[in-house]
Amino acid sequence: MADPQSNARPRAAAGAPTSGVIHVRTRLTADFTVVSNALAQRRGSAVTIGVAVYIQSLPSGTPVSIAALCAHFTEGEILISRALRELEAAGYLERRRERLPSGQIRTRTYFYDVPCGDRPRPARRPSRDQPVAPAVPEAAEEPQPSLSHTDDDTHTDADSDPRALAVLAALQRVDPRLLLTVREAARLAPAVSRWLAAGLHTVQIVKLLTEGLPDHFLTRPAGLLAYRLREAPLPAPPSAPASRGETPTVHPFQTCDSCDRAFRAPAPGRCRGCRSGSRLHAA
Repeated sequence: MADPQSNARPRAAAGAPTSGVIHVRTRLTADFTVVSNALAQRRGSAVTIGVAVYIQSLPSGTPVSIAALCAHFTEGEILISRALRELEAAGYLERRRERLPSGQIRTRTYFYDVPCGDRPRPARRPSRDQPVAPAVPEAAEEPQPSLSHTDDDTHTDADSDPRALAVLAALQRVDPRLLLTVREAARLAPAVSRWLAAGLHTVQIVKLLTEGLPDHFLTRPAGLLAYRLREAPLPAPPSAPASRGETPTVHPFQTCDSCDRAFRAPAPGRCRGCRSGSRLHAA
């Protein structure tokens, strides 16, 4: 006799949820990062959480500039910079500008697993015996030619000319090395606006800024672009309107008194053929 078969569904494991996610846990002993639930379950942008978890998983000293993050993620510069601003506003991220003994300005990034509003922040100038939160240094900013003869970093993308920002964003399509941060684009936008006001078109500006670039950049691309934008071109001379005397006068149609042919003349009379014929007969 055959073995008995049952059509009843197998019973679920005791305590398993009837809906929603079911976790299959694996105990990790290497290559893992501890992330707080406050960050992992933070409401808002998924890009912001992804950038935060990625930065938290990196070893100290790894560059986390906008350009470095754009090279890792598929999202563009705008979304990455927006995520960094959200993390900075929430207290997870802190960016400090510090001057080195050589005179260069370096941006140092501090990332907190717990928002710095909920824990003591490291002192600006800690003593030798005082532990400091691990700092992630970004690439040192090279000295750039000033566009307005002032070192003003207060410009933001909201204050800049949208047409100028569009021109600067189009540069990386011609040369991928010309990838700018939001702060760099805001600093270069006033000079591009002056070129636009001088009468240059977008295609002309992109051509002037991308032609003849060196094979290797010794500075950030923003420094090279600032150097090229330093001298604004001469505005194109306005086109002189045509004088009234150059406009030909169009006479109305008249009917010839002799042959009834239509011709243009300021007053009624005979056409040119009839006038020429009368002269020949008179001769």
